[in-house]
Amino acid sequence: MARPRQFDEDRVIDAAMDTFWRKGYEATSTRDLCESTGLGPSSLYNTFGGKRQLYLRALDRYYETAPADQLELLAGPGTAVERMRALMTHAVDADVTTGSAAPPGCFAVNAAIETATLDPDVRHVVRRTFDRVEDALRTVVTAGQAAGEIRTDRDPTTLARQVQSAYYGLRVLSRVHSDRDALLATADGTLESLRPGPVS
Repeated sequence: MARPRQFDEDRVIDAAMDTFWRKGYEATSTRDLCESTGLGPSSLYNTFGGKRQLYLRALDRYYETAPADQLELLAGPGTAVERMRALMTHAVDADVTTGSAAPPGCFAVNAAIETATLDPDVRHVVRRTFDRVEDALRTVVTAGQAAGEIRTDRDPTTLARQVQSAYYGLRVLSRVHSDRDALLATADGTLESLRPGPVS
């Protein structure tokens, strides 16, 4: 007979993700994970295999859940530029709001900066998350080009990556810069550069 589950695995992974997100991989100790998940060290390691394996599970969980809000904004109402601005505004507001329940920044970006260079498995999971957002941005850019709202002298993938780079840059910058207006001005500058130039 199979042993009954003694805990909600999704809840444990969510708690671990929150801890890694707030503290970073290197600064997170086994004690931190035990305190946040409610599991003892032996249960934690017997179930997940260790800190690194739990970190990868947390990144997988982020890939499955976090981009949904981003994709919803990009698929929402409005013009292409309005939808991309909604994405950036949502991120800035989430990151600079004092007392926000969510950790600041983007977990995938944090992982890319801290561990992806040295760990190919982390790099793979983070790249999947980035690719998912890039695909959605490319769809929006393509629609904007078809509507005459976005320049057509550059291909949709290049422009989507331009917006994505600015978006993730804002997620990093907002961790040390709390001026909402300045951050949104950066977003607006990026989006303005997508508009068609004057017809000669």
